[in-house]
Amino acid sequence: MKHLIDAYAPAEMAQRVHDVGVAKARLPAIDSLILALLAGAFIGLGAAFATLATTNPAMGFGPTRVLGGFAFSLGLILVVVAGAELFTGNNMVAMAWASRSISTRQVLRNWGLVYAGNLFGSVGTALLVYWSGTWSLADNGVALNALEIAAAKCDLGWTEAFVRGVLCNALVCLAVWLCHSARSTTDKILAIVWPITGFVALGFEHCIANMYFIPLGMLLKAHPGLVASLGMGSGELTALNGHSFVHNLIPVTLGNIVGGTLMVAGVYWFAYLRPKKEAP
Repeated sequence: MKHLIDAYAPAEMAQRVHDVGVAKARLPAIDSLILALLAGAFIGLGAAFATLATTNPAMGFGPTRVLGGFAFSLGLILVVVAGAELFTGNNMVAMAWASRSISTRQVLRNWGLVYAGNLFGSVGTALLVYWSGTWSLADNGVALNALEIAAAKCDLGWTEAFVRGVLCNALVCLAVWLCHSARSTTDKILAIVWPITGFVALGFEHCIANMYFIPLGMLLKAHPGLVASLGMGSGELTALNGHSFVHNLIPVTLGNIVGGTLMVAGVYWFAYLRPKKEAP
């Protein structure tokens, strides 16, 4: 009975990640797109929750950031427990690729489909949140917070964005890795919360979350009279535009790939799945 409740050992986790990676790479295109659309929406909802949680902070900088990270965990919990395809988590399919169980073409096909689906899901959620008018909560305090978050992301330099992307997806993929030790939904939720809270609180960059944060900021910036009513000068939001959105996504996406494939999938593949010579 004990083996039915104990966590899977790391070597077993590696094999489970490998098998899941093979299955993900072989999903039909329409299934990948639909599940990726859901994942983008789920991450957008987590980002919306985090924006609300960090509005008008009364607890101070550190505790407020931790609370925001805790709220953002909703996104990955929905992805893992409800079932969806998230680009950053799917960087873990590199373990199956390194074992030569799937081809480079299959990996790139999966990443391309899922990235596109995540983009539509995240931007679509930003539109829905904008149309819902919930940004007006706390006397437009949520809108002010959303604008500041989006503007800060657009102001990041290439190197900063890349390195923050590396660190972010190392934590995201560690959360996914830890989920493969779980035997229950409760185990999965507990495995997700701390790595995700950590990356958000530390200000690391997640490309799919940014597909929600920045488009919402752009929509709010264009809302008639809102920016002026918040007392923000036009110069504060100069960088918040489509060009800066793309300029943010490129280094963050590349950083996420490096953090997920090399720092997590690559390391654990080398430790547990690489071909090893038998002892004489």
